[in-house]
Amino acid sequence: MTLKSLIRTIPHYPKQGIMFRDITTLLKDPKGLQLLVDGLAEQYAKQKIDKIVGIEARGFVIGAAVAYKLGVGFVPVRKSGKLPAQTFQQEYALEYGSDVIEIHQDAITVGERVLLLDDLIATGGTAMAAVSLINQLGGNIIGCAFVIDLPDLGGMQRLQNLGLPTFALCQFEGE
Repeated sequence: MTLKSLIRTIPHYPKQGIMFRDITTLLKDPKGLQLLVDGLAEQYAKQKIDKIVGIEARGFVIGAAVAYKLGVGFVPVRKSGKLPAQTFQQEYALEYGSDVIEIHQDAITVGERVLLLDDLIATGGTAMAAVSLINQLGGNIIGCAFVIDLPDLGGMQRLQNLGLPTFALCQFEGE
């Protein structure tokens, strides 16, 4: 069993031409979930990390579990209007239009070492917006980790071009 084999592909969702990579099938499998969390935690176990930042919504599930395993704090990055205290916001481009994510202003202390974590990186728009928010708070991003990389869409390369170390447990190339 591999992590990739536990990820369901749903053709033409949410629109024609998209091959949606659904990790809910991975998350519901007890061994798969353990492999996922352990794989990410092992990758960063020897690095000093203060906080893991997870992007809504699947990044919450994965990020909180990895934060627990590593004994570090967890910070959610949410869509606009979902966080109760004062926030910083960052707009980012979607294929058709834009969206906004936000983070609590007191979520990260200047100089804290932060790992950004999400389920999937495609074009990198959401991750780049989260990087901007972490930088605005003075966090030191030690890496950006994902369960799935879609390398044909270039998001991981965009993060690497900013000098950020990246990691993904699996890739779906041109599929």
